[in-house]
Amino acid sequence: MILHLLIVTPHSMAHTQLQIGMNNWQNIYIGLVILLGPIVSAALLAIRRKTGFSLLALTMAGSLVFGVYYHFIAAGPDNVASLHPHAWTSTFQLSAVLLAVTELCGTIVGVLGSRKEVHR
Repeated sequence: MILHLLIVTPHSMAHTQLQIGMNNWQNIYIGLVILLGPIVSAALLAIRRKTGFSLLALTMAGSLVFGVYYHFIAAGPDNVASLHPHAWTSTFQLSAVLLAVTELCGTIVGVLGSRKEVHR
């Protein structure tokens, strides 16, 4: 979760530098699911492990689907293949890939953790 947030930071900075804007619903989704969700799940792991793991799985899966769609599938300014040459382009592209990797790992950890808690 910490690694995910460490990657989100330069990715967000690259969004700003490349002037890749999001619409209102995307900003709300990003704020709640991609940024706040993993933080809340980390806090819940200390007091309600199953809930924390379940929230981690949901928020990381939601982040993964959102990011893979906008960064690698959908045409538009957020797609890594359609970026113009800029000092921040490689940061954006690398952080998009790293986010997908950490979100996939976070989803797996959340699913396995919540399943393990059920069997305790």
